Amino acid sequence: MVNVALLSRWHVHADDYARQAQANEDIQISAVWDEDPERGQKWAEELSVPFYQDLDELLSQSDIDGVIVDTPTNMHKEVITKAAKYKKHIFTEKVLAITLEDYQEIITAIEEAGVELMVSLPRLTDDYYLRAQKILDEGKLGTLTTIRCRFAHNGAVPSENSDTGWLPAHFFDKEQCGGGALIDLGAHPIYLTNRLAGPARSVSAVLQSTGDKYDVDDNAAVLVDYQSGAIGILETSFLSSGSPFQLELYGTQGTLLVEEEAVRLRTGEGWEEVTDEVSAPMPMEQWVHAINKTAEPSLKEEDFYNLTLINQAAAQSNETGERVVLEKLTNK
Repeated sequence: MVNVALLSRWHVHADDYARQAQANEDIQISAVWDEDPERGQKWAEELSVPFYQDLDELLSQSDIDGVIVDTPTNMHKEVITKAAKYKKHIFTEKVLAITLEDYQEIITAIEEAGVELMVSLPRLTDDYYLRAQKILDEGKLGTLTTIRCRFAHNGAVPSENSDTGWLPAHFFDKEQCGGGALIDLGAHPIYLTNRLAGPARSVSAVLQSTGDKYDVDDNAAVLVDYQSGAIGILETSFLSSGSPFQLELYGTQGTLLVEEEAVRLRTGEGWEEVTDEVSAPMPMEQWVHAINKTAEPSLKEEDFYNLTLINQAAAQSNETGERVVLEKLTNK
């Protein structure tokens, strides 16, 4: 049994991860900490577990094996490196870090502590992605020339109840989040296309704050030049009502289209539905397997690194209005 502490209810997915932990027979939620004590105390009472106002006191408990981190993104380095120093395994919401510098400090602390790290990149375990990756690897598309991925919702569309829509107001706080739609929702297109298209060479981006309403982007598009020669088009938005998830792969010998979770392949005259039985454990399950040494995770440090890399490059491109060559960014 892996005894875990929940660190913060700040993120909109915090409750989701608590439910995943409760549903996993190998996990026991044993404590709560929150940078907002009132919020944390309420959560602990709901879960019938102790609340710790002092993070060091919680982390010093010998019966806590791991932590699930849902703090503001700008607190990741502080909280995760501290948890690592106390030899706690770490599961965290994406992104791991806002900058490559912070990313490296976190990874160094993880490696020195010898603990297991998992960043939640759930769509790399979904069946439609696994089908797309299999078809691509089998060469059915020929040479990949273009990849497009769109993931958007209406979270920032104002309503009668909120000027910022159904997303919490703190999701538009640049200091806490490090960005807006791209760093949050756009993470999914980024890590999916990173996996499918391979190493990137350069990034150009437009991160739009519609009507200059926020200090962060609510609508974004990123153009990625991959080392393979393929072009990536990544789109995200907090202002799209009824926008389906879309993943498109175009190659010299075929086309693969994903809309929502339906996968269609065309390598000749007509389209065929792809319904192969494929599966992979969710990130939290993979984390527990890694802790218990029962299976090797399919989500790797390379996935976590490349997500941070593309995000930082996109932010820089938007600020400067120029294409960012990744080799120059990583060699600083």
